[in-house]
Amino acid sequence: MTQRFIEFVMMQAQQAAMFLGRIPNPQTGKPEVNLEIARMFIDQLEMIREKTRGNLTKEESEIITRVLSDLQLTFVQASGTAAPAAPAEPEISSTADEPATAAPERPSEPAPDSEHKKKFTKSYGN
Repeated sequence: MTQRFIEFVMMQAQQAAMFLGRIPNPQTGKPEVNLEIARMFIDQLEMIREKTRGNLTKEESEIITRVLSDLQLTFVQASGTAAPAAPAEPEISSTADEPATAAPERPSEPAPDSEHKKKFTKSYGN
C-alpha cells in the first residue's frame, strides 16, 4: 500500500508540475502554465496530507511533505510573487514532524457539521 500511495502522490504532483510549466504537456510537447489548475492539484495534495495525518508511514509523510514544499515554491515562482518564507516553512515542517501528536488532539469521531465547514484552500503568494 505504501508504494501505491507514493505513486498516487507522484501522479498528482506530476499533474501540478505540468500546469506549473515544469513538465511539457504530452499532447503539445510544450510547457504550459495554468496556475488555477496547478493550485487545485496542490490543494488536493494538501487535503490528502491533512486527512491522512497520523496514518502515514515515515516514508509516505516525508514524500508528501517534500512534494508539497517543492510544488508550493514552484507555484510562488510561477506566479511571479515573492514568497512569505517564514510562515510557509514552519507549517510544512511542523506537520511532517507531528503526525503522532496531532492524532490525539482530533476527536475520534468528528461532528457531522464540522466536516462540511472545513476548507482546504491555501494561498501561495497570491
